[in-house]
Amino acid sequence: MPDTVPVHAPPYSRVEEQSTAVPWYVYSLLIASASAQVGGLWDVSWHSSIGRDTFWTPAHLLTYFCAVLGAISCAILILHATFSKDDSARAVSVGVLGFRGPFASFVVMWGAAAMLVSAPFDNWWHNAYGLDVKILSPPHTLLGLGVMCVQLGGMLLILSCRNRAEGVSRSRLDWLFLCAAGLFLSGVLFLSLEYTLRIFMHSAIFYRAVSIGAPIVIIGAAQASEKRWAATTIAGVYTILWVAVRLSFRPFPAAPKLGPVYNPVTHFVGLFFPLLIVVPAICLDLVRRRIRDRRKWLQASVLGAVFLAAMVAAQWPFGTFLMSPVSRNWFFGTGELSYFWPPESRMVRNVFYAYEPTRTGLTLGLGIALACAILSSRLGLGWAKWMCEVRR
Repeated sequence: MPDTVPVHAPPYSRVEEQSTAVPWYVYSLLIASASAQVGGLWDVSWHSSIGRDTFWTPAHLLTYFCAVLGAISCAILILHATFSKDDSARAVSVGVLGFRGPFASFVVMWGAAAMLVSAPFDNWWHNAYGLDVKILSPPHTLLGLGVMCVQLGGMLLILSCRNRAEGVSRSRLDWLFLCAAGLFLSGVLFLSLEYTLRIFMHSAIFYRAVSIGAPIVIIGAAQASEKRWAATTIAGVYTILWVAVRLSFRPFPAAPKLGPVYNPVTHFVGLFFPLLIVVPAICLDLVRRRIRDRRKWLQASVLGAVFLAAMVAAQWPFGTFLMSPVSRNWFFGTGELSYFWPPESRMVRNVFYAYEPTRTGLTLGLGIALACAILSSRLGLGWAKWMCEVRR
């Protein structure tokens, strides 16, 4: 007798996963991940245009909405698996401190807790030490780690659903998994923002910063996916998100509330243009399937070298373009300056910062970047193998 859908279907039953419908919590966690990323980018623009006038800015509230939505969604899953008599829910759950639920739901709960703890910590930090424009201050680091846990948990929860699904539902969940991976990549690159400004694009520190985390996410998620252009899709989600947020907030009026004001601001300062990481992503998609039967370290060496070579080939001349007057328009926005950048800063003068002052230092730095890219690629391959086996 064929299976029928029960009147009161459990939140993540196998019946639901085998249909063409996508579980509600998948969309919920995607919205949470996206809200955190948009809120973080909006917050950078707010700091650059207005300053930190209060904790209760819309950008902050949108970021912490991620924690609330993620926590509520996963709490429902955990409570259902713990207290209901639904055998299918318990079969795809793990036990933690007497509660049961999908493994990813506990990752999301930890991330949400870290985000909520960072809120009063960040408020105290600013009251004690004044305006802080650094991305990686202690409260911002805790917040960033929390956001990444929520985004990672969302990825893994979608992946576990995909690995148990079949047919149309499996393909649809695979696309949503790549969207979640693109949001996670955005979070990783957001944390490296201080070393990926355009003034560093002719320095090895830029390529080291990108090579430390990006290949893990791109290669790991692409290898775990069943799509041909998985890496390109992940990088495309990051690129579209950053461009869309930049163009969306730019038309709204804004004025600095803190001083000193070095540059006049009349509207929200546009965000930095996204990195051209879609170029190495395309190259990875062209190469990775041809060497997938090779030894893992050989694959990692080839993929790491391809990633770094393509990144340098694309970003180095693009950095030159971003320093030129041609890029000072509404789309690339290099002429839009934060109010707190003094006239002598390199961002205002459009001058590259020689982080490695000699050619030898630059060569050595690029060699370290290559080692980081290879190691990150190997970690990504190992992570992909683990993700393909996730079921609960």
